[in-house]
Amino acid sequence: MGPIDALWHVLNFFGPAIGVGLIASGLCKLLWWRSLKAVAFRRLAAWAVAAGAAALVGGLVAFGRDGRMATYGLLCIATALALWWQGPRKLP
Repeated sequence: MGPIDALWHVLNFFGPAIGVGLIASGLCKLLWWRSLKAVAFRRLAAWAVAAGAAALVGGLVAFGRDGRMATYGLLCIATALALWWQGPRKLP
């Protein structure tokens, strides 16, 4: 495997975390714009992507392979918790 192939593998592994983190952060800023006015989009997105990436790595370690539905469920839960933690910390 060459360096370009390795780069594609890493990007495809973290792709779901990046996609879910960016989309969820954008939707949070749109839906709760008054509550999240003081919170920067980059901060929300960074925490959401980092939590999602940690969930994917944890799923890979726990299950021994990538792509399990439990891992993707953990990805959604970790992203939601990170957004809640960085937001106003109260339920709508």
